[in-house]
Amino acid sequence: MSITPTEKKIIDLLQKGDKRALNLLYENYSNSLYGVILKITINEEIAEDALQETFVKVWKNASKYDPDKAKLFTWLFRIARNTAIDKLRSFNNRYRKEVQIETSNVYILPTINLNQDVMDIREHVGRLEEKYKIVLETLFFEGMTQQEASDELGIPLGTIKSRLKIGLRELKKVYDP
Repeated sequence: MSITPTEKKIIDLLQKGDKRALNLLYENYSNSLYGVILKITINEEIAEDALQETFVKVWKNASKYDPDKAKLFTWLFRIARNTAIDKLRSFNNRYRKEVQIETSNVYILPTINLNQDVMDIREHVGRLEEKYKIVLETLFFEGMTQQEASDELGIPLGTIKSRLKIGLRELKKVYDP
């Protein structure tokens, strides 16, 4: 894998934690990365945010870059692409929530006294391990979807689903020994 003198200098500065690396990265790669990001997001404002976030991630993860595993541009490209996808998903989720809240009555819950069954379930959920309790409370008592709970709690969607399944299994032991 051949490395240009500019790439070599940037890599050396990155590995030393020298902030001049960021200037060189920006000068040499910002236009290409912005093009990649804009193609994914199709929104200039989101693309600009994603580009800035890409450089922040590059700086924070500079010590993890290994020139033997990937060319510098490939590494930058992957970070930019993933950041653009994350930004786009985040934007779309926010947009969907805003629209849904305005047109849905899902969040308008009647104010009734809790009956004995619901109080009993809350009590048993409260006895679960914290990681299961948080997921069940968020999904059932706060009325969030699994994706909303994932976003709100900062837990991957797959983990939310696993904790829900295990939490329900534990509750079933209480009600159906």
